[in-house]
Amino acid sequence: MKSTRGDLHRLCAHVLGRRRFAVSGHFGLRAVPGGLATPAFGPEPETLRITSACLIRDVGTEARGLALAGATLAELADFAGADLDAEFSPGTDTPALGRIEEPLQMDATELDELFSWFDLGSRVLDEVTAERLGSCRQSTVQLWPEHFDVGTTLDLGDGVNLGFSPGDAFSEDPYIYVGPVGAVRPGDDGYWNAPFGAVLPRSRVHDAADGLSFIRTGLERLS
Repeated sequence: MKSTRGDLHRLCAHVLGRRRFAVSGHFGLRAVPGGLATPAFGPEPETLRITSACLIRDVGTEARGLALAGATLAELADFAGADLDAEFSPGTDTPALGRIEEPLQMDATELDELFSWFDLGSRVLDEVTAERLGSCRQSTVQLWPEHFDVGTTLDLGDGVNLGFSPGDAFSEDPYIYVGPVGAVRPGDDGYWNAPFGAVLPRSRVHDAADGLSFIRTGLERLS
């Protein structure tokens, strides 16, 4: 899974995010059923979408696809119109380009697992933010090419970051997190089980209700 996740991260940052940024000045992505995608951008408009089988590029009314199997980052970037030589960095955690002429190592089954996790996260976070519409400022729910998680921020006190990570340096396994920006951790210390707040590992997430319950608990304490 680590190889699949790492190469998917590179693809999202340096092809999807890079291409969208070159045209629109924005690089955030979206979880969609069965994959990841850019929002529509540019005058045509244009979208890029990854499935477990291919990279799809829609420009206006025309759609084309390139199979992921055996494809290199350079080939995928060329197909998407992304310039790998241009300066681009959405943040300090942006993955390196790496060996762009070597085929990416992404297992289709593992990709589907990651896409399902991101889709679940997007749906849960949409519901959480809908519950608080009008009560606080919120950022768009999106997948960040830098940290590579689906997340949002609510303006509660000092602010709180909410998200679904596919695994990272903190945890090899995917997890949900509630990360207060400030130092206050109200309520039972047992809930706040991470240096940056609270996490719930995927092994304890059976459906959307588990994710909603975990995040609501944190927000209730912070409110």
